[in-house]
Amino acid sequence: FLFKKIIPFYFVCFVLYVLFSRHPDYQDGEITSGIIHYIKDSTQKPVAKAIFVIDKLQDTINAAYPLRNLKEGQNVKIIYETSDPSKAAVYAWWGYWFQWDEILGSIFITVILLYAAKAITAKPAFKIL
Repeated sequence: FLFKKIIPFYFVCFVLYVLFSRHPDYQDGEITSGIIHYIKDSTQKPVAKAIFVIDKLQDTINAAYPLRNLKEGQNVKIIYETSDPSKAAVYAWWGYWFQWDEILGSIFITVILLYAAKAITAKPAFKIL
């Protein structure tokens, strides 16, 4: 019974959190296009980078994200802050709007709080010494 009330509440809270917590901000950010290029890092491992141009200045951001498959030369959308284009992100459902750590953390916290509420209300006459 409690799950039927918690699930819609969870989704409403999660959607509101996602709408107002993205960086760069969705409402104030600008969207442009970029190209994926694999560049070797200090360990000589190729890492996906998104290269984009704003006002004739080229910038590069990290485009790698777990479970996101990007190919060399792939066109992607980039969202950036107009005041500081170096604070940019690949604009995609997975990695911008939905992030694995936020999803797992929010589900974990919801389940823990739900079971805590059930445990507290199960024996209201329980006294703590």
